[in-house]
Amino acid sequence: MLLNLFLFIIGLLLLYYGADWLVKGAASMARSFGLTPLVIGLTVVAFGTSAPELVVSVVSAVQNQSMIAVGNVIGSNICNIALVLGVTAIIMPIACHPMTVQRDMPIMLGISLYLLIISYNSHIGRLEGMSLFGGVILYTLFNYYIARKEVATYWKQMDGDGGASSDAVTDDSEYISSRMKQAFLIIVGIGGVVVGAKALIYAAVNLMRGFGVSDKVIGLTVVAFGTSVPELATSIVAAWRKETDISLGNLIGSNVFNILCVLGVVSMVKPITIPGGFIESGLLSDYLVMMVISAMPWLMMTKGYVISRANGVILLASYLGYLGYLIIKLKPNL
Repeated sequence: MLLNLFLFIIGLLLLYYGADWLVKGAASMARSFGLTPLVIGLTVVAFGTSAPELVVSVVSAVQNQSMIAVGNVIGSNICNIALVLGVTAIIMPIACHPMTVQRDMPIMLGISLYLLIISYNSHIGRLEGMSLFGGVILYTLFNYYIARKEVATYWKQMDGDGGASSDAVTDDSEYISSRMKQAFLIIVGIGGVVVGAKALIYAAVNLMRGFGVSDKVIGLTVVAFGTSVPELATSIVAAWRKETDISLGNLIGSNVFNILCVLGVVSMVKPITIPGGFIESGLLSDYLVMMVISAMPWLMMTKGYVISRANGVILLASYLGYLGYLIIKLKPNL
């Protein structure tokens, strides 16, 4: 019991300091390379926090359990938006750049729709996997190209009117000029949030078992939540440090990475077949939930470009509702 409590505390500390270093390094890197924080959030931060899911999914595919990757991606994407973004907005309302609403969110929704279309025949083959993986390369190049065009205007506005994202980056005490130190903080930060999440979840599972909670219930709550803990910690710290572009970009980019890279690589390694059929298995319902929840913040941000605390409550309630739906659906097996 004492060991698990110790691991739980260590996990929390690693999450906090790892997320803090990651955000600080990413914000400084954005300024140093002449990129916007949003682009760094959409790519470097998002891909880094989602890397463990890629490893787990590829290992599952090699062990002929590639369907686990599909469930992991859908569940993680729902959790990222409904739970992580919801909790983050409740703690600190999130202001976003207009381009997030006009470009980045529609891209994420379009990619989600493409996944639904190629999954409809209950099979994601290697050719579809190549198209997905090619998409993540194009997505990264597109973000870099757009950032180079927009960056001068962005930083001029941030320096001139004290925009939300400029507070932390333009502060001399926060800005890190050395690119080696930037990379070091990002790598160590990603490692901190990933290892911290693992320690936290491991300790929480053991503590819950000690109180007599069944493994089924633990799987539906703590373990399912665990895959999004790195994104949650990073987004909360980024929002708290007023790096809202990194916070939101982390979640959008993570969802894009999950679909394009994780499922792309998995289906190239081992084509994915959906047992029982796409509709009959109930997977269509989960896809639709992912689509609806992904669209909710987009609709919320169309007026005022802010996700308010009230919006955060709605998102969190949506996640709790989905969790309740899963429990009811799996009740005969509990």
